[in-house]
Amino acid sequence: MAQSSSPGAPALTARVALITGASRGLGYTVAEFLARQRWTLILTARHDVPLLEAVKRLQPTGASISAVPGDVAQDQHRRDLLAAVRRVGRLDLLINNASELGASPFPALVDYPLDVLRRVFEVNVVAPLARIRTCLPVLQKSQGLVVNITSDASRGGYPGWGGYGSSKAALDLLSKTLANELREAGVGVVAVDPGDLRTQMHQDAFPGQDISDRPLPEVTLPFWAWLEGQDPLRITGQRFEAQGTVWEVPA
Repeated sequence: MAQSSSPGAPALTARVALITGASRGLGYTVAEFLARQRWTLILTARHDVPLLEAVKRLQPTGASISAVPGDVAQDQHRRDLLAAVRRVGRLDLLINNASELGASPFPALVDYPLDVLRRVFEVNVVAPLARIRTCLPVLQKSQGLVVNITSDASRGGYPGWGGYGSSKAALDLLSKTLANELREAGVGVVAVDPGDLRTQMHQDAFPGQDISDRPLPEVTLPFWAWLEGQDPLRITGQRFEAQGTVWEVPA
């Protein structure tokens, strides 16, 4: 059941964002930024305690925040998220941030355990598509934007990254295809590569290694501040690098 951090219904004019994987790392950083802009937030993560702790840390912003813990790959969880969206009545931004890293230490792709690979694709590809499908009527009503979080591993062909990277390559194509298909519905879809960050997932990818040279997720905040003000249909179909120096879409 969703839990709200502030009583009462949000103002009808409040912009609403749904963010998956929001209890830590990039998801939490973006949630905090939007909360400070007084967006209404629906946040989800797999484990309830870290998620509710994240919501508690965000309460001083005064934003209206609902927590819906659960596994993004589960049908019931998607129904719970849709119920939370419907209670608010709109959805301006859907950020598909939750990701499954897969086997670590990374095996060669030919040795990748297929049951783990299926889980990677279920979380990183199937779940975002299913969530977009579920939320589409509300996204269409709000003329909203979908942001799918991708990775440079989708293009690099890096040894050991085949499982995760191939799922993100599929997500890139999914994003571009949906952008073309949903344009007439008024819904924008973009992919965003946040770059290397000092997060728990990145640490899990390099067990035992020092990743203190990677920047914290806050390094991407200028990009999110820019994205927040964009017309979804002007940028739809694009793939952005959040640590890049130029974000504007060429005319």
